[in-house]
Amino acid sequence: MTKLFRYLKSYVGAIAGVLVLVFLQCLAQLYMPDIMSRIVDEGIAGGAGTNYIIKQGGLMLLVAVGGSVATIGAAFLASRTAAGFCKDVRHDVFEHVEKYTLNEFDQIGTASLVTRTTNDITQMQQFLVMFLRMMLMAPMMAVGGIIMAAGKDGQLTWVLIGIIAVLFIIVMLIAGRTFPLFKSMQKKVDRINLVLREKLTGIRVIRAFNKDEYERKRFDEANTDLTRTAIRIQRIMAAMMPAVMFGMNMLAVVVVWVGGHRVVNMDLGVGDLMAFIQYGMQIMMALMMATMLFVQLPRASAAGSRISEVLGMKPEINDPELPQKPAEDQRGSVEFRDVTFRYPGAEEPTLEHISFRSGPGEVTAIIGGTGSGKSTLLNLILRFYDAESGEILVDGVNVKDMTRQELRDRIAYVPQKAVLFAGTVSENICQGKQDATDEEVHKAASIAQASGFVEEMEGGFEARIEQGGTNVSGGQRQRLSIARALVRKAKINLFDDSFSALDFKTEASLRRDLAKETEDATVIIVGQRVASIMNADHILVLDDGRIAGIGTHQELMQGCEVYREIVASQLSEEEIA
Repeated sequence: MTKLFRYLKSYVGAIAGVLVLVFLQCLAQLYMPDIMSRIVDEGIAGGAGTNYIIKQGGLMLLVAVGGSVATIGAAFLASRTAAGFCKDVRHDVFEHVEKYTLNEFDQIGTASLVTRTTNDITQMQQFLVMFLRMMLMAPMMAVGGIIMAAGKDGQLTWVLIGIIAVLFIIVMLIAGRTFPLFKSMQKKVDRINLVLREKLTGIRVIRAFNKDEYERKRFDEANTDLTRTAIRIQRIMAAMMPAVMFGMNMLAVVVVWVGGHRVVNMDLGVGDLMAFIQYGMQIMMALMMATMLFVQLPRASAAGSRISEVLGMKPEINDPELPQKPAEDQRGSVEFRDVTFRYPGAEEPTLEHISFRSGPGEVTAIIGGTGSGKSTLLNLILRFYDAESGEILVDGVNVKDMTRQELRDRIAYVPQKAVLFAGTVSENICQGKQDATDEEVHKAASIAQASGFVEEMEGGFEARIEQGGTNVSGGQRQRLSIARALVRKAKINLFDDSFSALDFKTEASLRRDLAKETEDATVIIVGQRVASIMNADHILVLDDGRIAGIGTHQELMQGCEVYREIVASQLSEEEIA
């Protein structure tokens, strides 16, 4: 939580303004019963005359207007401060999460990150508005009310204090039962977001396997769990208002009963008794405000702790303090030197003792069984993860010795799962190069075999792409992802099984045009189809995270049993020959 307080430094002036206005608001509310008391006791009962009553009435009106202005100003400044504070926190959370490695994303979870960035920060904003307005008002109204009441009648004040003390204990006992429930609510909101996100992103699979009813039950369980907790909280909170109202009524009855006797005995004026009752009500309202703060505090505290956890989680991968700049004559080279890697928490390494080199003008293909570490190898080049041992050199420099921006500026990457963003076709392709010209965009789309279907779309390159690319097919998404990489004109091109959704004719055309475009660049392709990679300059065969063979197709057919098995499983004897 202490990490969040530093965000309030920029709003010290506004917070001071809120406190001053709240102070003036409290003074106005405490002064009003005193003026009313003088009007009754001195103006009416004491016979001070109409002029005195009008004068005191005018003063009362002036105090009321001043109190209203202070109330409005305090509400405005408090809301503005809370909104600005949460804007800064939300900005920094988003910026900090952008630095996360894939491991940190896995630890917290995407659904939880969404909840923390939206719901949790909103909870803090609501609490901060309440806190800024009530943290001074509640104690000042309570203490000030007791002091002002004591000034009217000391003996009756002890009756007031006794009733309020008993009521305060009752309210705190009720509020205390809600504390753990508020803390658990945020986790249950996480659960709902997780189930909902899986339902929406996996809708095709769910419908294909007729799992709609199963997913509906999962959501209902999470929703019911959250609802039950919310209802329990509301039931407990519902008991608080009757308790406070009962206390206020009992307070009024006791004060009128005891005060009435004192009025009869001429020990207390009627106006003072009326003021005393109002001070009692003000103290009760201060108690209510303090209770509301205590009730909201656990949920805001839980939200703040979750946000602090996000901000406090240090990414495992950071830029070096003294980054190295790769030499220009080394552009396009990728080299692995005895690299071993295991995922966090895994017992066995995913990759072991990997060594190979790929240079400009060369096409290196990677093939192997499922789970052999093909995609992981590309992730290490991009430094999504860091190797456990060994070195990965890009353009002659260890990837750990250059900034991530410098590294990734040199690489064009097409992921295994094609990802598109909401926007136009042109905007999606320009993700690879923000300042790409229309000519460059069209050329990249042409090489990726995407021009045909793009021109048929309404609006052409200005046609809208829905979130996630749901309005285009899998093959079209893949081709647009390839175009996005090609427009970058990088010296290192990584393709992670990026042609799997293409038919053989489209793939052949794409590879032909791609070879011309990247003839001076390094190309590393992860493939599943032997026919797609057999013409590569080097083929790297992975088997359970180890290199089973490196060479051309012919060399591997002669000397690599694993490769021969893969080829035999995909090609006929005529095709192999």
